[in-house]
Amino acid sequence: MLKTLTVSLSDRSYPITIGEHTLTNFEYFKLKPGQRVLIATNETIAPLYLSSLTNMLEQNGIKTDHVIVPDGEQYKTMETWNIMLSTLLKNNHTRNSILIALGGGVIGDVAGFAAACYQRGIKFIQVPTTLLSQVDSSVGGKTAINHPLGKNMIGAFYQPQSVVIDLNCLKTLPMRELSAGLAEVIKYGVILDSAFFSWLENNIDALLELKPSAMSYCIYHCCKLKAQVVASDETEQDMRAILNLGHTYGHAIEAELGYGNWLHGEAVSVGILMAAQAAKLLGHFTESDIERIKNLLIKAQLPVARPPQMSAQSYIPHMLRDKKVLSGKLRLVLPTKIGHVEVINDVSQDIVLKSIELC
Repeated sequence: MLKTLTVSLSDRSYPITIGEHTLTNFEYFKLKPGQRVLIATNETIAPLYLSSLTNMLEQNGIKTDHVIVPDGEQYKTMETWNIMLSTLLKNNHTRNSILIALGGGVIGDVAGFAAACYQRGIKFIQVPTTLLSQVDSSVGGKTAINHPLGKNMIGAFYQPQSVVIDLNCLKTLPMRELSAGLAEVIKYGVILDSAFFSWLENNIDALLELKPSAMSYCIYHCCKLKAQVVASDETEQDMRAILNLGHTYGHAIEAELGYGNWLHGEAVSVGILMAAQAAKLLGHFTESDIERIKNLLIKAQLPVARPPQMSAQSYIPHMLRDKKVLSGKLRLVLPTKIGHVEVINDVSQDIVLKSIELC
């Protein structure tokens, strides 16, 4: 069941390994005895996997330290980033040290940004433990922290040395977190692969039940799709923007309600539907395809209605701070059919407001 693929970025290419018990297999970490490692993790993951990872590394001659930070999107902050940097400094880590991110998207993003900044850059390894991080955030080198005015506004493109995905970590994942990860999975089908979207329609129950063969195929396929996009546009100058389907709307929900109140995947779920509605209003998308997406999101136990406490107008200030905005003009990733999207420039606020109100 072990699957491997490569993110092809010339001399910065790196492997992704997907399987069971990979977290305790030294071979997949591409380390050498005598190297020093700082493991960054959170209060939820540490009791589950920190000792296993630490013991495996130390048995293979790796010197380890660790830092444990609070769990949650609300801690994806400069304070958490500074804790990681301070731990590296206090333990006299050098440019030859390696930072291992053991956790979900928050840990991966903050630790990756810390690695990018410490002594102007040290190597790091992603060990994602949530479905969302396994299929999306651990791959591609986007690292960041949040700001009260906007999500992921402070960060860097900084690629890991390797990504080690252990399917067994999903067994300890709460159902709400599993569903949140499925939002990013469904996104890949909408933007890039209609056949994969159809596969999801037929296999969503198997994924919710963590059937190993279905989950292994799903994660591999998502990583493969993302690796292809990243290889063609590493720093999001063009094509990589398509990976943000639903995110401009979703980030507005997260920022307005307070990070962590809605999970990222939950906000993206509603954001995908809002984008689909905007595409329909512009004459690019059909009602029947909207219904297919909505039904699949519902089967994945994801929200399909906007937060009732948010007015449509409240989205606009957040969306205007989105990184895709050019010269004050809203640019949105919108589907034209299932399996294909386009970046539409200068979408009117009237269309955006109507698309929000329809959800």
